[in-house]
Amino acid sequence: MAQSNDTPIFNLKAVVQETGLKPDTLRAWERRYGLPEPKRTPSGHRLYTQRDIDVLKWLIARQDEGLNISRAVALWQELARDVGDPLQPRSGAPTAPNARPLTTNPPGPAIPTAGAGDTLAGLSEQWVSACLSFDEQSAESILSSAFALFPVEIVCLELIQRGLALIGSGWYEGKVTVQQEHFATALAIRRLEALLAATPPPSRNERILVGCPPEESHTFVPLMLSLLLRRRGWNVLYLGADIPMRSLELTVKTTRPTLVILTAQQLHTAASLLEMSQVLLSERIPLAYGGLIFNLLRDLVDVIPGYFLGTQLEHAVRQVEQLMPMARPMVATRTAGREYVDTLHFFQERKARIEADVWKSMEYTGMPQRHLANANANLGRNIIAALTLGDIEFLGPDMDWIEGLLVNHFQMPVHLLDDYLEAYYAAVRTHLGERGAPIVQWFEQLLGVESPFRATELPINEANQRRSQ
Repeated sequence: MAQSNDTPIFNLKAVVQETGLKPDTLRAWERRYGLPEPKRTPSGHRLYTQRDIDVLKWLIARQDEGLNISRAVALWQELARDVGDPLQPRSGAPTAPNARPLTTNPPGPAIPTAGAGDTLAGLSEQWVSACLSFDEQSAESILSSAFALFPVEIVCLELIQRGLALIGSGWYEGKVTVQQEHFATALAIRRLEALLAATPPPSRNERILVGCPPEESHTFVPLMLSLLLRRRGWNVLYLGADIPMRSLELTVKTTRPTLVILTAQQLHTAASLLEMSQVLLSERIPLAYGGLIFNLLRDLVDVIPGYFLGTQLEHAVRQVEQLMPMARPMVATRTAGREYVDTLHFFQERKARIEADVWKSMEYTGMPQRHLANANANLGRNIIAALTLGDIEFLGPDMDWIEGLLVNHFQMPVHLLDDYLEAYYAAVRTHLGERGAPIVQWFEQLLGVESPFRATELPINEANQRRSQ
């Protein structure tokens, strides 16, 4: 049965791929102009129709003809009022560009699974079920059965990693409690640590250090990578979570590794990883890195002076083995400009005043104080991270994730996030002014408001480039 053009079936990623618009731009147009008008899934994700996509392409075509977005929207509204649907072809009127059908992508990350009749897939389902029931004995017994039937690598990647991914998605959607997620993760890490301790002595002399930068507490990926490398004979020293900067410096002086591998899952820990890379560069130690945040923000790899290990853990071991004979320290292809450095220092100086204004503005909105405190802490540290990494637009992918979190876990109306962002924007303008232009302009794109610092609409990066010339 054919889908209607008004059926909401396309997620944000699909619309970005089809139109070429950035997620921040889509959200800004929605907030300011009411176009497009996506529906929401029960978990808070946006879903778009084919008509929404056609409307966006119509607006893009008008921009290509020389109209700014506000004038293009006004033209749409005028045509809709006077002559009907602007997408319907008519003599002398603009028409929507041809739209090809999209492949439907469901909202949220897809978790690949084995075939229904596959023994490992069945064991994986049983393990997830046991973890969600807090049945430690059954969960451990299932893992033992899996390791007896399949190679260690297969069980780690196909059962444990994918099982945790499924549980993590369930937590985000509000279907799994944080206690269930922590219980499953603790069981998985305990088993990996036991396997790591049981590996035979290394057969290769080169030493590899593996760990996490400061404030990064997600250890599953580096622990799994350490195990996989150890099982292939590499001399791996696993350093664990949240390595202090000074500790890393002392450790590399003592151990003189051939390669250091660091993983980051969050934007602010990617900024910490960048700081660590400078320590390693000064010691002439090559760096390799990976983690979820680099999969989400592919431009981020240009900022880190090291070897990106790719998006799939199972391929990272091969990448490391290819690197080992020839790894050399690298320099980044892109660094933060002077304006970003100045803005970073000024924001850090004024951050407390900004947050005080936000507290005052949000006092009577109904947002619980603990949520407001978390929002200030997370947004503040991510702004600092984005400025440190040299691109304020690195903040963008967090916004949809935060919206879903508010809806799924706190049952908070999404409009409270809009109220919060508007309050933060007002405080930023008050306390930073033009010296905070990169931050102010990012909020303007997000909220869909005109900039007080420029006469024409420019993307943030383009405006920054012009100011630096």
